[in-house]
Amino acid sequence: MSASPLVPRSVCAGVVWPALPDDRNAQMLALQYQFEQSQWWPPERLQDLQQQQFAQVFRHAVTTVPYYRERFAPWAAGITSWEQYRALPVSTRREVQQAGADMHSTAPPAAHGPLVSTQSTGSTASPLVTRGTAWTQIMWHALLLRDHLWHGRDLRGKLAAIRSNTVDGEAPSWGIATSAFVTGPSLVRSLTIDLDDQLRWLVAEEPDYVLGLATNMRALAVRSRELGVRLPRLKQVRTYGEVLQPDARDIVRAAWGVEIVDSYSSEELGYIALQCPQSGHYHVQSESLIVEVLDADGAPCAPGETGQVVVSTLHNFSMPLLRYSSGDFAEMGDPCACGRGLPVLRRIAGRQRNMILRPDGVRQWPVFPMSAWFDIVPVLQIQLVQDAIDHVEARLVMKRDFSGDEAERLIAALQGCLDYPFRITLRRVDAIPRGAGQKYEDFICKLE
Repeated sequence: MSASPLVPRSVCAGVVWPALPDDRNAQMLALQYQFEQSQWWPPERLQDLQQQQFAQVFRHAVTTVPYYRERFAPWAAGITSWEQYRALPVSTRREVQQAGADMHSTAPPAAHGPLVSTQSTGSTASPLVTRGTAWTQIMWHALLLRDHLWHGRDLRGKLAAIRSNTVDGEAPSWGIATSAFVTGPSLVRSLTIDLDDQLRWLVAEEPDYVLGLATNMRALAVRSRELGVRLPRLKQVRTYGEVLQPDARDIVRAAWGVEIVDSYSSEELGYIALQCPQSGHYHVQSESLIVEVLDADGAPCAPGETGQVVVSTLHNFSMPLLRYSSGDFAEMGDPCACGRGLPVLRRIAGRQRNMILRPDGVRQWPVFPMSAWFDIVPVLQIQLVQDAIDHVEARLVMKRDFSGDEAERLIAALQGCLDYPFRITLRRVDAIPRGAGQKYEDFICKLE
């Protein structure tokens, strides 16, 4: 909680405290009350209620969704155990896309409110259009409010967001998720403007909180250090939408003296995991989803193992996604020292196309932090592209050209980071464009 207790906004004239919120905000606060209880439950109790909720959405899916009526026909009588649940076939992103309208319920419950369509950014060049309802939107906003409360944000501060697919603007509040409370103003700026213009905007606005894509926040912090620019009122940086690179937290801390709070979400699934306010690991949002991390054989990964993330939505009766694999990979974690029973993801690894393939058959996620190469040559931005089993092209945005043995030293440093002596070609470029949704990928594997 923030230093000053949060008092809900009252809609009853003359009544300030205890506040009487409107119907929607009463729902949001009721969910927060339940979240406050359920986060501390033991995993077994969470799993029991997940199974009960899954039985509801599964029954609806096999009855009203053509895709599942056929796909889950052998289980049409219902799912009554986790063994049966894990026997259900996994649906890939491509399969869901190809199913099209057959993924839609022919009878979404009227009580769940109007239908809402969303579209993923299509970082793999194949955006996914999904449908939800007013109820799924309430859950999305309720989990965002949980994140605010977990991290003790002062909602009266100024929030600045740098987003893709938006127009510049400002509002007197932080938005729907926090409408139960009085908040400070919020501002949004398009990610498409020049990085220095973004930084000048932040300096002029003096926000208390900044929200943006992980790579953009990292790049802004690097640029801020180069120019000696500080953001004196800043309390926290929030990141979303991309894998947070291992060195990003240190870079932001050095530039602005604040911490990054990251989240793991997608347009089709909502909030999948939120960063723990104590440990920094990611807690699966079990009240909204069932999340599995599976190895190559489809077996659950143990703590420390990395596998594909497979998710079932528990409240989307318009377009249920059941045992759905979006292509993300994550590392399972041990139970959190904070005491919450919510499952732990230690690290979000990325997508299959962001894995490097070595000639010896090893697949791994490449890590090449700035600390490993920046002292060799002033590279402003770097992107590695694997286009052959033994070759990687390094695309570099640089202040100047190489001198002396800098090129050889940089190649050696990158080979050390990749833990393999790849042939590396250095190519200086003016800029590295962002992909779909203005997301930036620092590594791309072009191999099939």
